[in-house]
Amino acid sequence: MPRHLILNGSRHLLPHSPVSRSPRSLSRHLHNVSRTISCNPRSTASAATTALSFPKPRRIIPILQPPSTTHQRGAHTIDAPSSPAAIAPYSPPTTGILARLPASWVPYAELIRIDKPTGTYYLYFPCLFSTLMAAPLATPLATPLSVVSTAALFFGGALVMRGAGCTINDLWDRNLDPHVRRTRHRPLARGAITPFKAVAYTGAQLLTGLGILLQFPTSCLFYGIPSLLFVASYPLAKRVTYYPQFVLGLTFSWGAIMGFPALGVDLLSNSSALSAAALLYASNVSWTVLYDMIYAHMDIKDDAKAGIKSIALKHDADTKKVLTGLAAVQIGLLGAAGMAAGAGPAFFVGSCGGAALALGWMIKRVNLKSVNDCWWWFVNGCWITGGVISLGLGVDYLLRYVEDDGTKTTNED
Repeated sequence: MPRHLILNGSRHLLPHSPVSRSPRSLSRHLHNVSRTISCNPRSTASAATTALSFPKPRRIIPILQPPSTTHQRGAHTIDAPSSPAAIAPYSPPTTGILARLPASWVPYAELIRIDKPTGTYYLYFPCLFSTLMAAPLATPLATPLSVVSTAALFFGGALVMRGAGCTINDLWDRNLDPHVRRTRHRPLARGAITPFKAVAYTGAQLLTGLGILLQFPTSCLFYGIPSLLFVASYPLAKRVTYYPQFVLGLTFSWGAIMGFPALGVDLLSNSSALSAAALLYASNVSWTVLYDMIYAHMDIKDDAKAGIKSIALKHDADTKKVLTGLAAVQIGLLGAAGMAAGAGPAFFVGSCGGAALALGWMIKRVNLKSVNDCWWWFVNGCWITGGVISLGLGVDYLLRYVEDDGTKTTNED
């Protein structure tokens, strides 16, 4: 009788019957039992009554399955930090503005987040707010053309300085970013750019920003340069405090001051303008902490593992209460700024009322446990809240400009 070898460390199911089987018959029997178990795992319990048990397997033989058809996100998009799927290696972008650039330019474009402009808009809106609020305070009233040209210059500055801020941030975080799912493919984190080249690139961006700043009145130079201290210190704040969003707010809100000197309003001699600028700045700090707290929830699990501090980690259980408080502070300070600037009903209804509705809707609707939902509200909340505030300020300015122009015409007659 031929002997059938039983492999060491395996479990085989055999019948109780002592009748011998041919090798082919035994093989067919084992195959049928294996198929039964794999199709119905519960059958193992009943099959165990007819099983000969051997030591637990020392080796697991994987069963090949068809490739998954689940859609995989590109390496340059945002994934859930808690996603159990394996992280895909970096792959060059195939869509959007990055796909149209030469390959050697792509890491530098990624470094300044040119494909993710929301940060630029958040940096720009405070500049636009202050420009529209300062326009009626200028002597004479700023013309619509001067307001539009000033706002355009501010947008160029926001685009350049946001890129410089991202580069500085990534230089600080180049050893932390590889541990966070969303940031591990950033150029410095994956080694596509050396720190020396990133520093040189930062210098070029800062010089470009200085060139734009010099297009404004000279007084803007003295107001603008101190903001660089906050730009450089924000990445450090993530290591020492749970409130780095406050430092980010001090940085991103600086434009709320710049619109006044840009239109020739002297903050040191005009107490109303100084009060309006200070209150508007504080309001924007609160807004920055609010939206960045939502943003921080996208990385909350990876931040905890990497030792990165954030307000989202500190107040995870009470985030919506904190967001509500920040929104109330923002709107209250915005209204106070309007009162100091002598704003009319259009501002209080459009800017303050519109912001209250927009923020209340966002806080109620956002799902803080969903990375995609947090990202959606971070991107769209920028336009919704920033848009209604700008609209109210713009309408208020135009009404006051028309009124002033009518008064001049009457006096001339």
